[in-house]
Amino acid sequence: MDLSETIAHMNGRQRKPAVGTMDMSVQGVDPPDAGVADEEGALLRVSDSEDMRLRARVDVRGELGSVSLLLFLYILQGVPLGLAGSIPLIMQSKNVSYKDQAYFSFVFWPFSLKLLWAPLVDSLYVRRFGRRKSWLVPTQYLLGLFMLGLSFTADSLLRTDGQKGPDVVTLTAVFFLLAFLAATQDIAVDGWALTMLSRGNVGYASTCNSVGQTAGYFLGNVLFLSLESADFCNKYLRFEPQEQGIVTLSDFLFFWGIIFMVSTTLVAFIKKENGAPHRSKRRPKEETQGVMETYRLLFQIIKMPTVFTFCCLLLTSKIGFSAADAVTGLKLVEAGVPKAELALLAVPMVPLQILLPLVISKYTAGPRPLDVFYKAFPFRLLIGLEYALLVWWTPSVGHKEGFPVYYYAVVLLSYAVHQVAVYSMYVACMAFHAKVSDPVIGGTYMTLLNTVTNLGGNWPSTLALWLVDPLTQKQCQGAPGQICSSAEEAGLCVKEGGVCVTALDGYYVESLVCVLIGLCWWIFFGKKMKRLQEESPSSWHCRSCK
Repeated sequence: MDLSETIAHMNGRQRKPAVGTMDMSVQGVDPPDAGVADEEGALLRVSDSEDMRLRARVDVRGELGSVSLLLFLYILQGVPLGLAGSIPLIMQSKNVSYKDQAYFSFVFWPFSLKLLWAPLVDSLYVRRFGRRKSWLVPTQYLLGLFMLGLSFTADSLLRTDGQKGPDVVTLTAVFFLLAFLAATQDIAVDGWALTMLSRGNVGYASTCNSVGQTAGYFLGNVLFLSLESADFCNKYLRFEPQEQGIVTLSDFLFFWGIIFMVSTTLVAFIKKENGAPHRSKRRPKEETQGVMETYRLLFQIIKMPTVFTFCCLLLTSKIGFSAADAVTGLKLVEAGVPKAELALLAVPMVPLQILLPLVISKYTAGPRPLDVFYKAFPFRLLIGLEYALLVWWTPSVGHKEGFPVYYYAVVLLSYAVHQVAVYSMYVACMAFHAKVSDPVIGGTYMTLLNTVTNLGGNWPSTLALWLVDPLTQKQCQGAPGQICSSAEEAGLCVKEGGVCVTALDGYYVESLVCVLIGLCWWIFFGKKMKRLQEESPSSWHCRSCK
């Protein structure tokens, strides 16, 4: 988990960053892990002038109910993602291995792979019940039921009992299923958002998306970690110290399980999706496309030489950032930084995350948006080295009373600088996706490129977590003849009166190797990626899809 995910979100891999005044084709899509339906392409083809006239005529106050519902649905979606993002920090405080953290990182993959089943969600439904409610209602019921069921066992799964640590395999399986259901709910909500609102107000869908997911992730991650932490509660919320926080994971899951069940029941019986007799003519009509036709389009798009090259570059471009993005936050927790206070640093970052896309989009709106990507690349590599220095410096400034204020100021500044580089590359990619996507199949095209972009960040992060332990060298001091190459050998070392001391931390090895790999990628492939901007529009258009 990267420092940005530790502080602000998540697997991040989970939450969708708020995109400002970018092209409407970017706002309408679900970046960076889109699962939108193909009817979005029809909405994107509304001319700018028509869109402005509609916005001027339609009063959003008449659709406050729909806007509020969308916002609430996106908040619900963010809660399980925030919880999933908090589990690695809790496990790290219980000294689990980085191999176990790598296992759990698969929890964040469904949002990168949902393109695989998005056509099914878009095409298979019960017409009488509603195209989106056919998936939304059962998916949210399942989310609620799994949260209620998990609430009875979650604390025991995380509890450390003697030599036995958290049950990582079961936690991974359960939260992977929760993330899969949340990703499926995301597909349904994204599609419903584009038809629930009139064309003049459809732009509010992206606002509900970014604000709702941010709020939901905050509730499931920052708020939960704060209330779960005994140190935080004793320091800020209690008069008499206690051994546990105000809430446990089981309490939090039970509460949100009830919220999911009650709210889903209300949506199922009160909110009508079909059959409105006085439905506004300005409300867009949904286009349907067969499952096999959608998969055929995706295959045809991938076969195009320019798209295939671009996808390969997207899948490899983030290798250089994987150590900093995946391991830094966990290393800070391992060094003694309280996970609750680290998570609270997300609060001052919210305004920056909103303003950055607004500012950066001014430089990516032209014909060469990837120039910004290319320039930000080495800057972000250097920040990875700075993160390694931050981790190395952390133990020397900590003390029994905690960490000084200036330390958190340095962490916050480091994260803010990192966000500038991250958002520069992200907004540049989204702008280029909008520029090259074939407007005839815009929804499917954008979804594919956004999915590949997100997947290109997930697999290196999982690999980086996996390699930390093998690259780490430990020595047994105080017990001659003993080694610390494995957990069993470390146990024998302690049993013989010794202690395992880290001689070489694999994180620092990874940080250096990743930066070197990233630098090589920038030198040999960065310019190739820039040259893709010089390709003619016809080279990006899929003739066989017309």
